[in-house]
Amino acid sequence: MSVRPAADPDVAGIVLVEHACFPDPWGVDSIRGELAEPTRVPLVAERDGQVVAWAVALVSGDVADLLRIGVLPAARRTGVAGELLTAVTIASATRGAERMLLEVAEDNAAARAFYAGAGFAEIHRRRDYYSGGSDALVLARDLA
Repeated sequence: MSVRPAADPDVAGIVLVEHACFPDPWGVDSIRGELAEPTRVPLVAERDGQVVAWAVALVSGDVADLLRIGVLPAARRTGVAGELLTAVTIASATRGAERMLLEVAEDNAAARAFYAGAGFAEIHRRRDYYSGGSDALVLARDLA
């Protein structure tokens, strides 16, 4: 498995990850926009030439916002998410980010445990943020 910057030929694979991971998947145009935006850090993880995961962060000054991280179900629990998160934090820090923020659904115990294991801590709660009324927990981690 390898992690590398995402490029236009990866869009179809990223779309598959989006549809497998998110109730509100981004479409082709949104993904292409993320790949072209200079403030973004888009990465893919691939195995045997196929995209199995992707992540994208927005770097603005000294803060990076993790916008997306998703792993195809068949590739979960293999360390892909951890490698991808490490790579996106390093790439964000290289661009000057000193802290990373993200949002996670309060009822997503697996994701919360994953982020806690990576050093993220809750700093805020957004009530009724997600459809269905679930709260969003805002998590942060220093990158320095």
